Amino acid sequence: MAVFDDLIGQDQAVAVLSRAAAAAREVVEGGRGTGMTHAWLFTGPPGSGREEAARAFAAALLCPDGGCGHCDQCHQVMIGSHPDLESVRPQGLSYSVKQTRELILRAAGAPTQGRWRVILFEDADRATESAANALLKAIEEPPPRTVWLLCSPAPDDLVITIRSRCRVITLTTPATEAVAHVLATRDSVPWETARFAARAAQGHISRARALALDEGARQRREAVLSIPRSLTGVGECISAAERLVKTAEEEATSATTALNESETTELRRLYGEGSTGKGLNRGLVRGGAGALKELEDRQKSRATRIKRDSLDGALLELVAYYRDVLAMQFGARVELANDDLRFDLDQLARVSTPEETLRRIDAIMQCRERLDANVNPQIAVESMLLALRSA
Repeated sequence: MAVFDDLIGQDQAVAVLSRAAAAAREVVEGGRGTGMTHAWLFTGPPGSGREEAARAFAAALLCPDGGCGHCDQCHQVMIGSHPDLESVRPQGLSYSVKQTRELILRAAGAPTQGRWRVILFEDADRATESAANALLKAIEEPPPRTVWLLCSPAPDDLVITIRSRCRVITLTTPATEAVAHVLATRDSVPWETARFAARAAQGHISRARALALDEGARQRREAVLSIPRSLTGVGECISAAERLVKTAEEEATSATTALNESETTELRRLYGEGSTGKGLNRGLVRGGAGALKELEDRQKSRATRIKRDSLDGALLELVAYYRDVLAMQFGARVELANDDLRFDLDQLARVSTPEETLRRIDAIMQCRERLDANVNPQIAVESMLLALRSA
């Protein structure tokens, strides 16, 4: 199976990338390679497969057969161990200029296997302004055979000077049937479950896979979507907000605890903790303290990002819920993401107006903006739920 076969519902993007991969082979063989360029920007809504498309393209560039999907080169790219692939995923709230400069230095080397040096930068929109300026210089004057693959939800999320130097690949949300087919054929998920998961995830493939295979993910979804009918009083709003924030905190703790411990242990070992040499112990005291503080800051930023992402996922579930209510109020013939909750949707559609539903959606979107602006999550979510109740 070729590497592009995993890009569900992205025929147009696959066609462009396939032509570019063929042009890249021409460059390696000494030809002109018309259609290949040194900087690419992959954009699309959550779940559209931005990173997957960029990684498949990286495999096509580094594979002698253009991304066959079964050779050692393709396998190494897909698991992230290829020596000519530098893969970066910002784990904190932002990506600093220091980190960007270190990345640029790593990207400056020549390809070890004679084809391309590929830098896959996921969530490039998290680069700070100074980091973006440093990245711009690297993209403007890349070393020979160096290719930058940037990923961002939308082109406007990157400064215009960077996106103007990139060829943009725009991905779309896959259709429900296409996602369900993947779950049924590749993950052996029963068709009804596959279709439920694909519909509920609104085309988000990884989210659909989690809903299909993880009972915990389904329970968390049910808990979030039970909130609208539970907002019968102020106390219930406060309690629901506390549950949402606590769940996000627990997910962040679960995802980071073991990783934090291993990172801290490794850093202490590098600075000589536990060694008998006086020089090594002085190194720990002098340099290690600062390094440990920097590591702790990065770990806190990572935990905050995971917590925010978890909360944002819950808010998007609520947006989809009220969007379904709005569709029912207008009698729109569209697929409902939460068709399994049709009775609840119908009840709310009958006792409220479209204007009230729109105000509720606005309240959720405002909460997302407040969280991005570092408003205290508990306060932001409480305010949102009170608005949902009174709209």
